[in-house]
Amino acid sequence: MYQDPDPPGSPADCADGVVWLRPEYQGRHGELVTLADGARLVGVTKQAISNWQNRHANFPALVLLTGSLHKRTKWVVAAELVDFAREQQKRRKGPRAGHKSPQRPGAEIAAAQTAHYEEVLRTLTEREQRQKEALARTQSAKRAAEEKLTRARARLTAEVDAVVRLSIPAARTTTTGVI
Repeated sequence: MYQDPDPPGSPADCADGVVWLRPEYQGRHGELVTLADGARLVGVTKQAISNWQNRHANFPALVLLTGSLHKRTKWVVAAELVDFAREQQKRRKGPRAGHKSPQRPGAEIAAAQTAHYEEVLRTLTEREQRQKEALARTQSAKRAAEEKLTRARARLTAEVDAVVRLSIPAARTTTTGVI
């Protein structure tokens, strides 16, 4: 939306960062809303408000600018924004020539969904079978490892018992070999 680069009361003229673009609303702050709050008021995103402002010449005129030059808060008349949003909603719901694609018959949609889910089921069944086989291999390997662990523990226990029974005197010698 085009705006005069130097409107009356431009930031150069206003040291407090407040610029009235429609002075008739001075003192009527209750009728104004920021664009961000206006988005919440009409139930759209801030991006939608920004798009409307950039694309539609009939978007409500800004009333007030506040804040620093680098981060302006834009204000509009709330009632004008609500009316504009209602018009946009009516236009969206109305017939849009050339924009609506023909609908597929319900039977065609259901047939496509049936084929899709049959393929999904086939794939999942195959995966289930592969996982069953992998689980069986894993369980077999686990049993073999448990048996080997049991045998290794038994051998270790036998070795420790043998060393204790023999009481090897060399274990009590010093590095010189003298007791």
